[in-house]
Order: sequence, then structure tokens, then C-alpha cells
Amino acid sequence: MEADQYLEMFLDESREHLQAVNDNILKLEKQPHDLDLVNEIFRSAHTLKGMAATMGYEDITSLTHKMENVLDMIRNRQLTVSTTIIDIVFSAIEYLEDMVKAIGEGNDGKKDVTGLVHQLDQIEKGGQVTTAAQSNTVEEENLINFDELGLDEFQITIIEQAKEQGFSPYQITVTLTDECILKGARAYMVFESLEEQGEIIRTNPSVEEIEEGDFAQSFSIIFLSKEGVDIIKTVIVKVSEVKEVEISNLASLSNVNQPSSDMPDYEEENTSSQIINEETAATIEKTTQAESSGHTSKTIRVNLEKIDDLLNLFEEVVIDRSRLEVIAESLSNQALTDTVEHMRRVSTDMQSLILAMRMVPIEQVFNRFPRMIRGLARDLNKKINLEIIGADTELDRTVIDEIGDPLVHLIRNSADHGIELPEIRKQSGKSEEGNLILRAFHSGNHVFIEIEDDGAGINRGKVQAKAIENGLISASEAEILTDDQIANFILSSGFSTADKVSNVSGRGVGLDVVKSKIESLGGQITIESKAGKGSVFSIQLPLTLSIIATLLVKVKQETYAVPLSSIIETVILKKKQMMYAHGKKVMDFRGKIVPLVSLAAVFDVQEEEESDTNVYSVVIVKKGEKLTGLIVDSFIGQKEVVLKSLGNYLKDVFAISGATILGDGEVALILDPNALIK
Repeated sequence: MEADQYLEMFLDESREHLQAVNDNILKLEKQPHDLDLVNEIFRSAHTLKGMAATMGYEDITSLTHKMENVLDMIRNRQLTVSTTIIDIVFSAIEYLEDMVKAIGEGNDGKKDVTGLVHQLDQIEKGGQVTTAAQSNTVEEENLINFDELGLDEFQITIIEQAKEQGFSPYQITVTLTDECILKGARAYMVFESLEEQGEIIRTNPSVEEIEEGDFAQSFSIIFLSKEGVDIIKTVIVKVSEVKEVEISNLASLSNVNQPSSDMPDYEEENTSSQIINEETAATIEKTTQAESSGHTSKTIRVNLEKIDDLLNLFEEVVIDRSRLEVIAESLSNQALTDTVEHMRRVSTDMQSLILAMRMVPIEQVFNRFPRMIRGLARDLNKKINLEIIGADTELDRTVIDEIGDPLVHLIRNSADHGIELPEIRKQSGKSEEGNLILRAFHSGNHVFIEIEDDGAGINRGKVQAKAIENGLISASEAEILTDDQIANFILSSGFSTADKVSNVSGRGVGLDVVKSKIESLGGQITIESKAGKGSVFSIQLPLTLSIIATLLVKVKQETYAVPLSSIIETVILKKKQMMYAHGKKVMDFRGKIVPLVSLAAVFDVQEEEESDTNVYSVVIVKKGEKLTGLIVDSFIGQKEVVLKSLGNYLKDVFAISGATILGDGEVALILDPNALIK
């Protein structure tokens, strides 16, 4: 088997099984007597072990094997779940995650797991065996053990699965005549004959040694077939120079450490000492799946790069669609207009479908946090209950890849600075256990992620003093700011009010990086806080980053696209309604003074002479609670556009996030309203 072609599948399924183990271990800690959870964990660990062994990742195999042994003792009531066991299993999960991640990055996935293996081994040896298990020992000693046949647990699992599907396991010993010269060729002919009747899952010696003739006169095979002994023997003796054939049915044999019948039904090891017919194995798998579920899966795995390539191609279709719309309008041809209109409807549906393919549940990010909170609570000597709401909320895969680290920092910050120690909470009339809520939900074309805690809130006095000390505001300015406005200063660069540095947070860096990362994704972060009640960190993110809805505006001879997600309203402002404050243009917008910014002045758009207009076209944009009016010459209309990067030579252009090609072939710059808001 070429392992490389299965690497992506191995990585995807390994991550899924590790997440399943992680989730169920957390549940098991709270429900230590729930054997259904133990069985779920066991199945995931067992499957991961089988896949790792097949791919040749020995460290993952050895560690999951030891985990599996401990879990097997728990589910057989030979061992009781304890905090120590949970801690060691969590450490093992972290090791496994590191190894899988390393494999995904192109490394060999090796890691020194001897310490953890030893700890798990000690747990296994120290487990208390129940009376029932002891009573079975004498009976088991009278049975032939599969181990005596040289079979490992992977091969035993295959045999058990095959037996459930009506196959019989046989041990076949073939002896060739003393005169046989081409022993390898004769052995190969035996293999060929047998494979028409069933499955060879192990040979002794190895396949390579047998085919090279590197054995005495006999070799043995473990064989799965639905045929009887006589038919199998007849097939083999037809091969010339076969002297003797001995066949034993292994169906009545037992294995002391045999896996239970509820093992996953899709593992097989494919090493140099095995010949696994993939077609037959797949048939067994499909049959089992059909019997258990009544239908076959209609889901396939698609490489993310292919979806990205598909989206890039569709972006070109969107550009051409806009071009055709302009041409159809100029020609006034009804047939062409009808065709373009149909193309617009179909392509709009295609766009929705492709974007939906890129959307993934945010639970892929959220799933890491329960274990993290468990560790933080222990490190900080706090009691913290984490509640996750809206984990099925979908977000663009590009955003998912980038949002994990900012969320980790915000959650660690809430656990460290927000939630108080149990004794302090008790003195304040709160429960000793602090509550941390991680919430996600859709609103319009955005996804909101909120991190809410019921801790002490943000200390206005400390933050205000630090902001004044850092020169961010003056003392007089601070007095007129709200608590939430003061709280948002903690997002400033190098801002920290921690009394001491901890290994969790308080190093004076981090939240400004969080803010920068979120804004680079086209999002924004705001803070609401009440002293003694807690804080809410709210992150607003766009659903997708590639095709966006915009308002096209005209500034002299230039066309700009303003993202609709940032627009509150468009206004026609009369000249007499324009006001001035501190020498700057402002307007009254629903009782609130809003600063005005001229795009012509910002981008130095040349005009022949000073215009003497009596009205101004204004786009009101927002960033959190801040509003700004952008003065333009006219509104063109709404348009979905493809966001294209300006490339390496035009990086970091002020207030420009990208460009797009319009239907008439003109290039329009896409504004970044966040940079223009005063």
C-alpha cells in the first residue's frame, strides 16, 4: 500500500477520533460509572491504533495500545475511573495530537512516549481484577490463545469481523516436495489459488521471504473463507509439487485479550507479512455498514484546496457575469437579456452552494476549550464551568483557520483576570464556581462570537490610570468616557494592569494582537463590562472573505466599493446642514454628532475646480459604536464583487482592503471603512 495516498484520510479521521476521545473523557470525569462513554472512548482509541499501525506510525500505535488496555480494564470493571487516570489520559491525548499535527506538517510523527507508556502500564498492573474475571482465568487457560499463532490484535479484529460476516478462519500449512526448485513460484501459485476463495491475512514466514523462496519446504497461512476444508484443500493440491496440506479451523479458538464484538468494523493492517485484498475488505465493510444503518453514506471527502480552486474559478465567472450584464444592457437585445438574467440566477445559486461548501461548524475551534478550561482551573486554583452555545454555527474555513488563537487568548484572559478565586466569590455572595460562556450566532452577513464571564469585571480605575499613564487619553477626557469605552483601552498595544506576571496572562502583550488579528479578518472586537458582574468580549466576523456585497460610489472619475456590512445608512446632506467642530466637518445624525470624511481628500482624487454643490452624498459607516460619514459624489448602486488582493507591491495601502473588476472592465478599489472611522 502506498501510504501517502491515504495520508489526508488518516489525518482527518485521526483528528476526529482524538476529538471524540477528548469530549468523552471530559464527560467520563463527571460520569465515572457510565460504561457507554468508556466504550465510545475505547472504540475511538482502538480505531486510531489500527490506522496508525497501518500507516506505520509506531509511537502513536504503542501509546494508543496502552490507553486501550487501561480503558478495557475500566469497561470490564477491573479498574475505577479516577482523577489520576483522567489526567494521564489527557496527557496521552495531547501527545497524540502533537504527533498527528507533526505528521500533517510533513514530519515523521515520532515522539518519546516511554514515560506515558510506563504510567499507563503501571495503572494497568495496579488495577484490581474483579472476582468474575478471576473465575474465568482457569477456563481461559484451557483454551488455545490466538497469541500462540503469532497473531496480533489487529489481525484478531479482522478475524472476528470476518466471522460475523460468515467467514471461517483457517490455519493452513503447505509442504512442498523435496525436489521442488522454484519454491517461491509454487508458493505464489498457492496464494493465487487461495485468493479466489477468500482472504490471506497472515503468512509465516513473511510474503517477501516466501516469494523469494527463503524458507524450508513448508509455510503456513492464516486464511479467511466461506468455503469448506475439502474445497480449500482441493484448490491447493492442484498446484504441482505440493506434497502435503494441513488445515485447521480456528473458529473454535479463543483469545484471552480478545477485543469485544463492538469493535469498529473497518480496520485492517497491511504490513509486509500480510496480503489484504482491498476489494474483499471493502465488501465486508459495506455489508456491515448497510446492515447497521440501512443505507450507504452519501458523503465524500474533498481536499480543501480543490474547493478553493473551484471558488477562484467561480470568481472569474462572477466578473464575466457582470461584464455580460453591461453588454446586454447596452445592446437592448431581449434574447440576450433573458439569457444573461437566467445565467445570473443560476450563478447566484452556484455561488451560494460553493460558499456553503467552504463553511464549516465553529465547533472545530470550540472543541479544544473544555480541556483547556479544565487545566486552567487547576493551575489557577479556581472552579470554572464552561458553557458552549451555538457550536454548530458555520463560518468560512479561512476564518476558522485564523480565529483559534485569538479565542484561546481571550478565554485565558477571562479565566485569569475575570473569574475570581472561590473564596473571593463566596465573600461577594456568588457561587464558588465561576461561569464562562462561549457563544456563537449568525446576524445578517456576520457571525458573532462572545466570551462572557460572571467574574469581577474590568476595573475602571486601574484601566483609566494606565491609559492616562500611557498617554492614550488625558484625565479630563477620561472623565467623560463610559465604562465600556474605558474598558476597550485594554486592547491597546502593550496595555496590562496585571499586578504580577503569571504563566497564563499578564505579560503586557496579547490583547492588542488579538484585536489586530480580528481586524485583519475584516472583523472587530468590542468589550462590555460591569464591575462585580462580569465582562463580555464580542467579536464580529464576516461570513466569507472572497465575494462580498458592496455599495458602489463615485468620487470624481473614480469608483469605490464600500462593504455593505459596514454601512448603516446613506444620506443626502444639504450644505446648510453641515456643521463644524474643532475646525472639522460634522453632521447631526439622529441626534448624534458624526464626523465627516471626504474620500476625494483622503485619496487625493484630482478635480478641475472647487465644486459649489448644495448637497452632499454621505455614506454612514460604523465600527463598534463609532460612526463616520464618508462624503462621495454619488451612489451607483449595490453590487456583489470579488475581493482581489493588491499583491505584494501594494501592501498596506491606507484604507484600501483590495480591488475588484467591474462589469465594464474598470478596476474599483474596495474600501476598509475601519481605517476611516474617526
